Parts: sequence; structure tokens; C-alpha cells
Amino acid sequence: MEYGIVGLVILIADIYAIYKVLTSGASTAAKLVWTLIILLLPVIGLIAWFIAGPKGGTARI
Repeated sequence: MEYGIVGLVILIADIYAIYKVLTSGASTAAKLVWTLIILLLPVIGLIAWFIAGPKGGTARI
């Protein structure tokens, strides 16, 4: 049961990260790359986005 709750939290965080990426002022290519990273590697991609993505209000690669 506890893995289901953790999975749900990760899913919500991934949806939030993708929303923030898509509404950012980054280039289309950067948005595409970040979205793919978050979708293909949900936990690692989310951590990478939290560390490298939201600086200055735009997603960066």
C-alpha cells in the first residue's frame, strides 16, 4: 500500500513539473527535452528538473 502512495506523489510531482516546463519561457526544444526526460525517467527526471530546470523561471538544459 505504501508504494501506491509514493507512486501517486511522484505522478502528481511529474504532472506539476511537466506543466511548469510547458508554461515556461524556454525554447520549444528545451521544453521537449525536459518533458521527455520527465516522462521517460519519472524519479530521476523530476530530481534533475528540480535541480537544473526552474532557475530564473525558465527550464534550461
